Amino acid sequence: MAKRKDENYLSHENAKRSRQEEVEDFDRDGDEYNGTSTLTAAEVGIIESIQLKNFMCHSMLGPFKFGSNVNFVVGNNGSGKSAVLTALIVGLGGKAVATNRGSSLKGFVKDGQNSADISITLRNRGDDAYRASVYGDSIIVQQHISLDGSRSYKLKSETGSVVSTKKEELIAILDHFNIQVDNPVSVLTQEMSKQFLQSKNEGDKYKFFMKATQLEQMKEDYSYIMETKERTKEQIKQGEERLTELKRQCLEKEERFQSIAGLSTMKTKLENLKHEMAWAVVNEIEKQLNAIRDNIKIGEERAARLDRKMEDQLVRLNEAEEKYKDINDKLEKIIQETDVRAPECVALKADVTAKTRVYNEAEVLCNRFLTEYKALKKDDEQLCKRIEELKKSTDQSLEPERLERQKKINWLKEKVKALQDQGSLVTQEIQQFQQAIEKDKEEHNRIKREELDVTHTLNYNERQLKELRDSKTDRLKRFGPNVPALLEAIDDAYRRGLFTHKPVGPLGACIHLRDTELALAIESCLKGLLQAYCCHNHADERVLQALMKRFYTPGTSRPQIIVSEFRSEMHDVRHRAAYHPEFPTVLTALEIDNAVVANSLIDMRSIETVLLIKNNSEARTVMQSQKPPKNCREAFTADGDQVFPGRYYSSENTRPKFLSRDLDSEISHLENDVENKKAQILNLQQHLSVLQKDIGRNKELFERCKLHYKELEMKIRKCLSEIRELENIEEHQSIDIATLEDEAQENKSKMKFVEKNMEQQKEKMETLKSVKIEAENKYDAIKLKISQLSELADSLKDELNLADSEVNNEKRGKQHYEDKQKEHLDTLNKKKRELNMKEKELEEKMSQARQICSERIEVKKSASILDKEINRLRQKIQAEHASHGDREEITRQYQEARETYLDLENKVRTLKRFIKLLEEIMIHRYRSYQQFRRCLTLRCKLYFDNLLSQRAYCGKMNFDHKNETLSISVQPGEGSKTAFNDMRALSGGERSFSTVCFILSLWSIAESPFRCLDEFDVYMDMVNRRIAMDMILKMADSQRFRQFILLTPQSMSSLPSSKLIRILRMSDPERGQTTLPFRPITQQEEDD
Repeated sequence: MAKRKDENYLSHENAKRSRQEEVEDFDRDGDEYNGTSTLTAAEVGIIESIQLKNFMCHSMLGPFKFGSNVNFVVGNNGSGKSAVLTALIVGLGGKAVATNRGSSLKGFVKDGQNSADISITLRNRGDDAYRASVYGDSIIVQQHISLDGSRSYKLKSETGSVVSTKKEELIAILDHFNIQVDNPVSVLTQEMSKQFLQSKNEGDKYKFFMKATQLEQMKEDYSYIMETKERTKEQIKQGEERLTELKRQCLEKEERFQSIAGLSTMKTKLENLKHEMAWAVVNEIEKQLNAIRDNIKIGEERAARLDRKMEDQLVRLNEAEEKYKDINDKLEKIIQETDVRAPECVALKADVTAKTRVYNEAEVLCNRFLTEYKALKKDDEQLCKRIEELKKSTDQSLEPERLERQKKINWLKEKVKALQDQGSLVTQEIQQFQQAIEKDKEEHNRIKREELDVTHTLNYNERQLKELRDSKTDRLKRFGPNVPALLEAIDDAYRRGLFTHKPVGPLGACIHLRDTELALAIESCLKGLLQAYCCHNHADERVLQALMKRFYTPGTSRPQIIVSEFRSEMHDVRHRAAYHPEFPTVLTALEIDNAVVANSLIDMRSIETVLLIKNNSEARTVMQSQKPPKNCREAFTADGDQVFPGRYYSSENTRPKFLSRDLDSEISHLENDVENKKAQILNLQQHLSVLQKDIGRNKELFERCKLHYKELEMKIRKCLSEIRELENIEEHQSIDIATLEDEAQENKSKMKFVEKNMEQQKEKMETLKSVKIEAENKYDAIKLKISQLSELADSLKDELNLADSEVNNEKRGKQHYEDKQKEHLDTLNKKKRELNMKEKELEEKMSQARQICSERIEVKKSASILDKEINRLRQKIQAEHASHGDREEITRQYQEARETYLDLENKVRTLKRFIKLLEEIMIHRYRSYQQFRRCLTLRCKLYFDNLLSQRAYCGKMNFDHKNETLSISVQPGEGSKTAFNDMRALSGGERSFSTVCFILSLWSIAESPFRCLDEFDVYMDMVNRRIAMDMILKMADSQRFRQFILLTPQSMSSLPSSKLIRILRMSDPERGQTTLPFRPITQQEEDD
């Protein structure tokens, strides 16, 4: 019936215009789509025809016959284009959701009908045909959809005979032809195309790429395999656990099986074990006797050693007392000698002062004579010069000389004025350079001080970083690098008896935090007490001070030593401790196991009265805004700030040094600080270098200006001197040369007198100098001697303290050995009494053993082991007696248990081999997957760039496989290639064109026998539509083995004529019409 309706419709339409498909070749000179490709038409997998019945809102559509290459399905909205595409997806097994037209198959059944039918004919020719002998050249897929949403299949051959009704056969056909109806590259619906065009999510583009290239399916397959592997591993683990239990059961069954035959053997063995047990008891008593005898012998030897040690101890005590007496005598002598030399030192110092004063007075007088002599010598030189000038100028003509002299004076004055002007300019430059130098020096000094501060901080941080790194292996090094060695020395001294009680410390190592966030607060409170040590008395303190001298060099700070009697109980501070319902005190925030440590901190810091409040504002509120809690003197915050009722002090530290538990974090913080400080020092040094260069350059210019100024001054002075000399020349005056010569003679006489006095004063100075030096040498000698005596006295005092400690230690050692002797003698007498008792017990046990077994036998096992074996053997014999009559059941259970164990063991071993092989395969396959993904990515980029270039566009695609994103950037026109725009910044037509380029690039890398696009050009302008159409046609021409089905509401009147292109027009349905006409039209009819 459908065929008749179709024929009637065609004849009716032929009356209007011809709808036959025009088959002509393109003109080879004028069309870019001429037949240059040598590829043949597709033979398998393409769609030959499709027919619909009661599908969606259409009663009958088709059959539609498609060409082997390019097919355009055109028509207005509602004409049924999308219904054809939807039927193609559903008819080839696709889900309803994949069509974006409904969520259930029953929604595709036309209203008022009970079912819908879809018939699709696939080409099946050539060498790659699927079961060609069964299906022939075509495979007909018929699907029947019921109103309840169920569907059934009929797969028919070319002749129409049913071959199969199973969906598995359809899946096999689709897999053979590589048809993927849910792949957007194969079938891109209108809704999916719209979503993709309007999508701004780079992740959606990446998912589209992965789904189009089937990489997503591969990834899901790999994930499923890995999940399966993990489940298999869990099965292996459970199997191994079960295997252990089965092995235990099997061994029990085997032991029970073998025990049936050995019942009589077990009874014989039981009797033998009883005999061995009897003599084993005798052996153990004998061993105990021997051990007691050995202990008594050792005890007697030890008693002798104690006697010898006691004698040695008495000798050491006498030696220590003699040593103390000798050192004390030496110290007394040195003190007396120092007291004797003290008055002599004072007198010598006064003598040196007096002689130095006399020498200085003589030196002043000598310098005065020297000054007077130099003045007389200068007067003599001037008188001689004046006499010579007067003698030369007496007989010369004076008038011409005066005129020349006046002329020269005028010229010199002009020169002086010019030089003074230059001097003013140079003075200004000097001031400018001097100001610049002073400014740079101030900046240099400031930066230098800053560099010193940063360097000091860096050195401190580096030392602290080293201590923290060392403390990772030894926590005690956090309290100082010498602390472990000092503690070892304290332990050694305590073993040698130098201490009454072993000192405790450092105190920070003896406390533990209940809340780590309060570490900085507690450190700010306790400060140096964390490194302090506690001693029982002052004698112990002196010994500890002497030990510290070995590890702390002079000038460096030593840990504090607290002297307080050691007590086993902590102070009762309940009546004077602070209390707050929300905030702890330092005492309650610490875990202190040692009462000595707690008592020391209470005595030294009153930690029971100090509150710890983490928040700064809360601390101010509690301590300042309100009345502080009773007995509370101060509080500390988590930042280390100290809060008093009327004052607030911020902490200088930002992190705890001793009490932090997160060493890695502290080390990381310090490493960052060290790097920052190094960078800061480098910047400061670079700035200093620049400033030094500026200062050097300005100094050089300053010195040049000063030199220039001095040269100008010298020139000015010279000119002024010449002017004065010229002005002072007197004309026609009578010169009394004889008077000047008399004056010169008198001046020379004075010079000789002064020179003589000066020489005498120098001789006196030498004498006084030798006397002064001699007095200074005597004073230095006596001063050095007294200093040496003081140093010797200090060292003897230290030795005296050590000797006193040694005497006390030796006395304690003597008392120790006396106590040991008494204790040892008591123990030795006790052992002898125990020996007598064991000898009597041995006689009784030997008598009992002979009654059980007359002859003594050699026993290797102990009595306890033999007792356990006897009990176990008795239980086995009783159990065998109870089950002796069911021998066959025991044998059967043993065989079943053994077979079950071996079967499970084989399965577990097989699964382990499978997992190992699977892991090797998956590693290889995943590498291949990554390589395949990389190749597809590169090919997609190349095709995308090539397609964009056809419209002079530039673009790039960035794949981020790690974050699963794909970003596409496009630059339209001839713009700068560096100014790529995101596709969201493009116009609708440009974005649609770019999207078409992206889809075509995916077409080029994805395999499928046919491609379907629904309204791909709906958002394009005419230019972009034409370019996109040309690109699609060009690709179709180059891929004649592949079929293209394009749905569009456009008329496609501008398409070139070609035998490869078929246009199928859908007409609008008339009122009441139940069958929509569908037939191919030629390009000529479309133009008409």
